[in-house]
Amino acid sequence: MIGILNIQIKFPGCKSLKEKRSLLKPLQNRLHREFNVSVAEMDFQDLRSDTMIAVAMIGNDKAHLERSLDTILKWVESQYPAGQVYDNQIELIF
Repeated sequence: MIGILNIQIKFPGCKSLKEKRSLLKPLQNRLHREFNVSVAEMDFQDLRSDTMIAVAMIGNDKAHLERSLDTILKWVESQYPAGQVYDNQIELIF
């Protein structure tokens, strides 16, 4: 199974794409390092205040994937003050 967490994040006050990337890149690196997941920016690359990242995991237990992705979402919401999570979606592919 593949678990995918899509997170839409708003960066209030971002004045440029370069500033947005400087906030987003450390988040991607930390998620990869702390949770051993794949992370990529998937949408809104041309908007300076919004982004959508996808976090992907592979596993053989649906409940474990859902719990892990939910933990990651809660971590982003609580530990990442630079961005505001305004939408998310967990998808499991069998």
